[in-house]
Amino acid sequence: MSIRRILISQPRPTTEKSPYFDIAAKYGVEIVFHPFIKVEAVSSKEFRQQKISILEHTAIVFTSRHAIDHFFHLCEEMRVVIPETMKYFCTSESISLYIQKYMQYRKRKIFFSNGNKFEDLKPVILKHPKEKYFTPMSDVHSNEVAEFMDAHKLFHSEGVMYRTVSNEFPADQPFDFDLLVFFTPAGITSLLKNFPDYRQGEQKIGCFGPQTAKAIIDEGLRLDLQAPTPEAPSITAALDQYLKRENGAK
Repeated sequence: MSIRRILISQPRPTTEKSPYFDIAAKYGVEIVFHPFIKVEAVSSKEFRQQKISILEHTAIVFTSRHAIDHFFHLCEEMRVVIPETMKYFCTSESISLYIQKYMQYRKRKIFFSNGNKFEDLKPVILKHPKEKYFTPMSDVHSNEVAEFMDAHKLFHSEGVMYRTVSNEFPADQPFDFDLLVFFTPAGITSLLKNFPDYRQGEQKIGCFGPQTAKAIIDEGLRLDLQAPTPEAPSITAALDQYLKRENGAK
């Protein structure tokens, strides 16, 4: 079975220089972008019910751009004025630069890791053991941050500021894709919510990340394409290799 139509469960790239468009041209395939999940803010009332005082803290840990957006939006909604002395710890440089959307970067104390995971940020945090850390999170999250803070006896709080919900697939559009690509376990949950009687059949499923792979297998679905691997560190690299085997270049 050759691959002709591919669904990428992410928003359409904002630049035409995306590798996805190169792949579409190279193999003569149609790539459709549709996120199966979307992120929405919790209300200020919901956050207050968690009984967390943001101003009790001296440092914020950001693990994603979503965390930054919803942190500042909720602070504005609750009329919480963040002092200029607040410090920010980010899991990557790109996330730290995103803070510029809400404040002048050069006037703030911002720290980031050289990687892109919380694991990479741990040594940076340990250099500031006297800070009082707050981490804005999604309703679905691991306990990695809390467990690390507890293990090193650091003052910390974690608060849910946003949630992941299913995004409906348009009823008037055919779901006749040859390959579906997912990036989160929540995307798999949304697929089955959108299509309760879903049967995979010959349709191929690919994913990025071990947790997403586990969710696919746990649902009894067949995993045909996975990244990252030593040969394919990105989903576009894995997709390129897969299509080369299945379709061949034009």
